[in-house]
Amino acid sequence: MNTKGRHRRDLGETLPSAPTQDMPKAPKKRRRWFMWAYVVIQMVFLLWVIGGARTGAAAPHNCGMLTHHDCNAAQNLGTAIGVGVVIVLWAVVSILLGVTFGMVRFTRRP
Repeated sequence: MNTKGRHRRDLGETLPSAPTQDMPKAPKKRRRWFMWAYVVIQMVFLLWVIGGARTGAAAPHNCGMLTHHDCNAAQNLGTAIGVGVVIVLWAVVSILLGVTFGMVRFTRRP
């Protein structure tokens, strides 16, 4: 019988369904959990910065003895300091995650 151009399944032969000792197992697909964790952490910090910056956009109230102008300036200064602290914390966490990723990757090298 001429089998040129035909597949094994066309000839009625069955292929083994489970891997045997002769057939190597397919390599396990690597999970990228570290990358997804990194992305989630970056999104959290981004939302934190945006949320912190938006809090300073409201009109000041309960200023006590300050004038409206001074109260607004103090609120803007507090917002800038708060957002700055979050950005510094973001940078520190990103550096620590990068170093951790490098160490994990270094230990898994062949």
